[in-house]
Amino acid sequence: MTAAAQPLHRPLPRAERQAAIVRGAADAFARTGYAATSMEDIAAASGITKLIVYRHFDSKEDLYRAVLQRVFDRLAEVFLAGYTAGPDSGIGARSLLTVAREDPAGFRLLWQHSAREPQFAEYSDELRERSVDASRALLTGQVDAELLEWASHTILGYLVEAVLNWLEYGDPARDDEFVELATGALRTGIRAWFAES
Repeated sequence: MTAAAQPLHRPLPRAERQAAIVRGAADAFARTGYAATSMEDIAAASGITKLIVYRHFDSKEDLYRAVLQRVFDRLAEVFLAGYTAGPDSGIGARSLLTVAREDPAGFRLLWQHSAREPQFAEYSDELRERSVDASRALLTGQVDAELLEWASHTILGYLVEAVLNWLEYGDPARDDEFVELATGALRTGIRAWFAES
């Protein structure tokens, strides 16, 4: 093969390389947990060397935070795209499930594992509170004011657990049915909590 006929192997642009590293890190962290995952594990999961990982991220902690932030940012993006449809539209269940299907490892890290990691618990709580804020905004005026805080946390907790369980036990071909079922359960709850006029 002549030099002109050989395929060129160019390095990925910086943003693409970082995204690939974050995806590999999510898989590695989900497999063995934060403490047991090494930068070598992350490099192997990303298909690169440890040196390249360090060119993009200063520490394992920075990488873990990048995984959490990426999942949260994607959730916000998907949720805001459907926000105007209101709580009965299924946007909560649909947005959570969309992101969970795109990045199951990252989704599990954000909602199951990060709160148990001492150095990430506060960060995880902050991301969760932002999600509760969105729930609160959707429910204001729809549930009794005295129940609003409880309902906002309850709906988020229910949806997250429902999606995590669907990832584990549900059939991806039936995702639309899951969204309908989860949304139907929410409608029933909201009707029970509805603020009487």
